[in-house]
Amino acid sequence: MKQKKIIAMLLAGGQGSRLGILTRHVAKPAIAFGGKYKIIDFTLSNCINSGIDTVGVLTQYQPLKLNGHIGIGIPWDLDKNYGGVSVLPPYIKDKEGTWYSGTANAIYQNIHFIDYYQPEYVIVLSGDHIYKMDYEKMLHEHIENEADATIAVLQVPIEEAHRFGIMNTDENQRIVAFDEKPKEPKSDLASMGIYIFSWKVLREAITVTDEMYPNNDFGKHVIPHLLKEGFRLYAYQFDGFWKDVGTLHAYWEANMELIKLIPDFNLYEVYWKIYTKNEILPPQYIAEQAVIETCIIGEGSQIEGEIYNSVIGSNVCIGKGTVIIDSIIMSDTTIGDDCHIYKSIISEETDIGSQVAIGEGENIISEAYPELYHTGITVIGERTSIPDGISIGKNCALYGTLTEDDFQNNELLSGGSIIKEGAK
Repeated sequence: MKQKKIIAMLLAGGQGSRLGILTRHVAKPAIAFGGKYKIIDFTLSNCINSGIDTVGVLTQYQPLKLNGHIGIGIPWDLDKNYGGVSVLPPYIKDKEGTWYSGTANAIYQNIHFIDYYQPEYVIVLSGDHIYKMDYEKMLHEHIENEADATIAVLQVPIEEAHRFGIMNTDENQRIVAFDEKPKEPKSDLASMGIYIFSWKVLREAITVTDEMYPNNDFGKHVIPHLLKEGFRLYAYQFDGFWKDVGTLHAYWEANMELIKLIPDFNLYEVYWKIYTKNEILPPQYIAEQAVIETCIIGEGSQIEGEIYNSVIGSNVCIGKGTVIIDSIIMSDTTIGDDCHIYKSIISEETDIGSQVAIGEGENIISEAYPELYHTGITVIGERTSIPDGISIGKNCALYGTLTEDDFQNNELLSGGSIIKEGAK
């Protein structure tokens, strides 16, 4: 077999718990974004646009929808006889097996997959960030510096640096110290969770650290180990758009940024396309009385109401007299007549009745989940149904097949939640 120069290992098994009910039964990388894409599409597209044709996708939490989306990699030209995309869940070895317990442990459990391609270099990526990046440029710097590891970094405001792994570098960008979420950061160079390693170095390092730490992690264990042992680690500074959509507000905000007059993140660039799985859908239908201002509208959607400053997925039906403002409506959702929806996220395959109001009232944080629902956004999970005539406030979470009996006086006040299993 021909040796691969570089292969990618894409970590896509995280639960994404800070996205609340959006990830109740869906892995974070499989969440819809921008009306057309899944979050993982951006990293996969970066790989093929950067000339990387061998990608291992490490899955774990709720992988069904993610696996179906990736398939054999056709949309990203990753359906190769040798290489291409491979989905790598945890598996049984020697009569026993374990879940992936950390980012580095996940790579360690797939050493044999990497060895099969005999790569010189391995790039480790995350499947839950929105950005465009040419990994070939990063690899070039890695080789020029004769580095053992290169870590992509982004400058962040110093007052926010405590939230990240922070790199301290010398004048040549060689990393001299690394602090994981320091209380008093000495630098503003934050790790993006993108690493290029020389495979021989990484193989030895994860073998050693996995024996020492049951939850072997790159930031907590592997990077400090390499620094302690005197390996050559360099920072690669990235100055483009990068967004961690790990919270509901960050996810909503990143979608809203797409519909600016001059967006920070441009989906329409010809030279760096974002690829995705395309469904066979009819064209949009916009009724005569419909009003649409500053929106993204997916294929196959039928619009009879008014939509302002919103992202609408594919195959969405919006009834007469309905007004939607500052919201994200995901694919295959039906919204009845005379509804008013403000600053809400409505997930896939949801059925909203007529004369329903969502996102109105006082901005009271969630009583049951204050750490999740506190920025004024109301969230409705996938395959949820809301009956006619219901009023729902701000910072609410709803999930399941709901009836009038689930609501008191046909309303759910701001900060309330109704989460039922057995969504249709």
